[in-house]
Amino acid sequence: MTDHPPTSVVLPTTRWTDACAELAAQVDEGDELLVVHDTGDDPVAGRDDVPEGVRLVAAGEPERCSGKANAIAAGMETARHDRLVWTDDDFHHPPDWLATMNADYAEHGPTSEVPYFVGQDPLSVLLEPLYASAGSLPLALGNQIWGGAVVFDRTDIDEAAFLDELRRTVSDDGLLMEHLDVTTVGRTRPVHVGGSVREAVERPVRWGQILRWHFPGAMVGTWLVSLLVLAGAVLAPLPAAAVLTAGHLAVNEVLGVRRWTAVLAYPSLFVFVPLVGFALLSRTFVWGGRRYRWRGKFDVTVLE
Repeated sequence: MTDHPPTSVVLPTTRWTDACAELAAQVDEGDELLVVHDTGDDPVAGRDDVPEGVRLVAAGEPERCSGKANAIAAGMETARHDRLVWTDDDFHHPPDWLATMNADYAEHGPTSEVPYFVGQDPLSVLLEPLYASAGSLPLALGNQIWGGAVVFDRTDIDEAAFLDELRRTVSDDGLLMEHLDVTTVGRTRPVHVGGSVREAVERPVRWGQILRWHFPGAMVGTWLVSLLVLAGAVLAPLPAAAVLTAGHLAVNEVLGVRRWTAVLAYPSLFVFVPLVGFALLSRTFVWGGRRYRWRGKFDVTVLE
């Protein structure tokens, strides 16, 4: 017997990863893990030893939305239960992860964890301090949603309206933030990102586009603050380097992460600011092997 309602875990992925096995071991009797892929051509679709409690769901090719949004929508429509957990396949889920998410809901209602992005290529490593201060910290302090670890109930949102919009946009968690209030608990999950320079460049473009269409005020604020800080870094490099390094060490303490990359805060600024500008000017970006043109919040074209 479990002390929580039956839970449907929605995990978009095209491969059977460590996260799939970790979560398959955590679903209790009555729970389900939905591994949502695109089509029968994906590696996970041919798996014939799926554990009990796991279902493979083919979402199909996205038409007017991102592959991630399409997978989440298909998973929610297929899910048997009202308690929903969204997660990703790119971080470690400890043995008590699902039980803890359900306990969080019992205490706080809709709940989300916070990601800490750990670079896997030189450019992503350099950008780690800015990912932490401009990405993770606002999520942690602002009770905002990370789609990699969020728990809620169908009754917490207008599901029909949400799914209609989800199939016409790019960002699953950006949209969910417009439909759902959450409590961000004090747990940070290391998420490994990058691997190539192209991926490292495309990521801030996508994040910038999410801010542009969902939180335009935050995008303008980020750009202006970045320019001001960059100007200070140019005019007074030694004091700026000291302040930025100390500041990012403090950010890591707030997030509960110890990473040497805080010492890269000063040089990362000179890369981050141009990338923010590039994100504002760019009209297409690549995510998960597909290129998208995002002309408006609900105007998405899948180019390839």
